[in-house]
Amino acid sequence: MNRRSFYRAPEGERRHELIEATLDCISEFGLKGATVRQIALRAGVTAGLVRHYFVSKDQMVAEAYRAVIASLTEKAANVEGDPATRLRDFIAINLTEPVADSRSISLWAAFISQVRVDPVLAEIHRDGYLAFRNVLQALLADFLAANGRPAGPEECRRYAIAINGLVDGLWVEGCLAGDLFREGELVSIAMASVEALLGLPIKKTENK
Repeated sequence: MNRRSFYRAPEGERRHELIEATLDCISEFGLKGATVRQIALRAGVTAGLVRHYFVSKDQMVAEAYRAVIASLTEKAANVEGDPATRLRDFIAINLTEPVADSRSISLWAAFISQVRVDPVLAEIHRDGYLAFRNVLQALLADFLAANGRPAGPEECRRYAIAINGLVDGLWVEGCLAGDLFREGELVSIAMASVEALLGLPIKKTENK
C-alpha cells in the first residue's frame, strides 16, 4: 500500500484526501477490509485525525460513495458544444477511462453489494441515479429539438432510461473484460445503438 507523506492541509483539502484514501482502500480491500487504520496510513495521517473529520467508518463510506456518484454526474454534466456533440461526448465519457477502469468496477462492486441493505447508501444511489438520468434526459431533449423532433418529458425520460441501461451494461463488460474488445469498439456500439433507438444520427450540427 502506498502511504502519503503527512503535511498540514486546509480543512476542505484534507477531507477530500481522506475520502480519496477511503476509495483507494475500498477498491483494494473491499468495504470490510478498508479499516480506519489502513485509510489513515494511505492518507498519511493518524487514525485520530480521521476521526476528527468522520465520526464513524459508516459515515466515511457514505461520503466516499457520494463522491463517486457525484464525480460521474459532474463529468457527464460538463460536456460542451452543440446538442449532438454533448450527447456523443456524454456517451463516450461513460465508456472510457477514468470512468471505465478497474478501480471503478471494484468500487462499484463493493458499494452495490451494500445498497440493498444499507438505507443511507440506497438513498445516495437513488439520488445519484436520478441526477445522472436527468442530465441525460436534458441532453436528449436538446438533441431531439435541434433535429426538428421535439419530445416531451415522458418520451425523453423513457429514452434516458433505455440509454442509461445500455451504457451501464457496456460499461460493466468493458471494465471486467476490456481485452475482449477492440479500441473504441464499445463506444462505437453504444453510438450505433443510440442512433437506432432515436432514429437519428449523432453527428455535429454544421455551422451555417
